[in-house]
Amino acid sequence: MPHILFVVNNPDRWPLNLPEVEVVSARTYLTDPQYSTMRNCKVYNLLRSYSYQSLGYYVSLLAEARGHKPMPRISTMQDIRFQSLTRTVSGELQELIQKSLHHLQHDEFTLSIYFSRNVAKRYDPLARQLFNLFPVPLLRAQFQRTEDGWAVQSMNAISTHDIPEAHREWVVELAQHYLSRGRAHPTRRSPPRHSLAILVDKQETTPPSDAKALERFADAAEKHSFSVEFIDKDDYGRVAEFDALFIRATTAVDNYTYRFARRAEAEGLVVMDDPDSIVKCTNKVFLAELLARHRVPTPRTEIIHRDNVEEIPGRLGFPLILKQPDSSFSLGVVKVSDQAEYLKTVEALLKDSDLLIGQEYARTDFDWRIGILDQKPLYACKYFMARGHWQIYNNQETGEDHTGDFKTIPIEMAPQRLVQTALRAANLIGNGLYGVDLKEVDGRPSVIEINDNPSIDSGVEDKMLRHYLYERVMEVFERRVDTLHEGRSI
Repeated sequence: MPHILFVVNNPDRWPLNLPEVEVVSARTYLTDPQYSTMRNCKVYNLLRSYSYQSLGYYVSLLAEARGHKPMPRISTMQDIRFQSLTRTVSGELQELIQKSLHHLQHDEFTLSIYFSRNVAKRYDPLARQLFNLFPVPLLRAQFQRTEDGWAVQSMNAISTHDIPEAHREWVVELAQHYLSRGRAHPTRRSPPRHSLAILVDKQETTPPSDAKALERFADAAEKHSFSVEFIDKDDYGRVAEFDALFIRATTAVDNYTYRFARRAEAEGLVVMDDPDSIVKCTNKVFLAELLARHRVPTPRTEIIHRDNVEEIPGRLGFPLILKQPDSSFSLGVVKVSDQAEYLKTVEALLKDSDLLIGQEYARTDFDWRIGILDQKPLYACKYFMARGHWQIYNNQETGEDHTGDFKTIPIEMAPQRLVQTALRAANLIGNGLYGVDLKEVDGRPSVIEINDNPSIDSGVEDKMLRHYLYERVMEVFERRVDTLHEGRSI
C-alpha cells in the first residue's frame, strides 16, 4: 500500500490519533532528503494556509515534483482562491443543494467536509459532490439563502484546529474509512511501485467485466507492482491519488465515465479507455465516416438525416438495420422489414439524434469479436445470435435467452484476413483496449463497429489465455506508467 503522510504545521499539536499515518511537519517534509526520495507516497496537506508561496503551497508543489500524490493539488488550491469559480458550484449542483438544505430555517448554513464526508449522513451526498469538485482533505462550504434558493457563497480549506472538539472523534473515523479503502494484501512480498484505480459500477446489469474477471485484473495488477483500489462514480475527487485508471464501467460521452477519463488524463494518469477513444468509439456516425475514409470494409452504410430519409431504402434494400449513434448492447439497434416500419422507426429515432446510421442487413449465425490491445491482437471470440433472434443480445428476453452462446479460439487460429482487418480498424482509434466486431460473409470480413471498453468476462474472452490475458493488460499499464515517470524524472 502507499506510504501515507499527513503534513501539518506542528506535529506536537496534532489533535487526531490515526494509526498507520506518519505525521510530519511541513519544514521536515520540504527539507529532509528522505522525503524527496520516497516513492509511492500520498501526501495529505493539512497546513493552515495554501496561499501562493506559503509552506502549504510548497508542500503540494514539491509533492507533485517528487512524484507523490498530494491532496490538494496546486490546481485545486487555485480553484478555491477564485471565489467566482466556487460560485459556479451552485449552477452545477443546484438541485442537490436545494434538496439537501430545503428544511433549514436559518438563511445561512456552514457545511464541514471531512475527507469527502459530513458528520451528518443527510449531508453526505452534497459533501461528496463538493469534494469531487474541490478535493481538499478538510473543507468548509458557506451557503446563503437567496430569492432563487440556496447558493454557495464560499469554499475554504480548514486546518485541524478549525475542527470543533465535538467533531474530532467523527473526523478520525471518517479519515480512517477514507484511507482504508482498497484491497488489503498482507502477504505481498514487495511493496507496490504504482497505484491503479479500477472504475466500476456495482449497479450495472451488464458490466464490461464480471466480479471474477475484476478480481483477476486486480491480481494481475498486483503482480506488476500496482496497489489496486476499486472506485465508483462517487470517487471523482480522488482520481489524482492514483498513477493509472482502468475503466470497467460502460462508457458514454454524456455520463461520469467520460468525466473520469478526462480528469485522469488532465492529471497525468495513464488511463484506459482514454477520453479520445470513448468519443470516437461510442458514436457510430463517426465510425462510419472514419472507416469509409480509410477504406476499411464494412456492410453498406448510410448516414441518415431528415433530408435523405426517403432515399435510404433504395440504396440498402430491405431488411435494413437502423442504429442510434450511441447505442450499445444491441439497444437502439433495430431491424426494419418494409417502408412503413422504416419510416415509423426513423421518425422515432430522429427525435433523439439529428443523424442515424442505416446499414445493410447480412444474416450470419455469429459475429466475430477480435480484442486488440496496444495495437496488437489479443483474443478472438465468436458470439452467436440469441435463440430465435437476429442479434447477440435479445433485450426482450431474460436469462439464457437474453444472449447467444460463444466460442473463444486462439487468436492464431482465427482467419488472419479477419484479424488484420480488425487490427487496421482499431489502430485508427488509438493504442488502447478495443473490441472490433466483424461479420464474415463468403470469406470476406466487414467491420460492424469498434468498441472501447470491450467485454472481458471470466470463462468467455479469457477462455484461451486465462490469467495471461489479464497480465497482458497490466503489462501495458506498467510499461506506460514507468515510461511516464521516467519522462518526469529527466
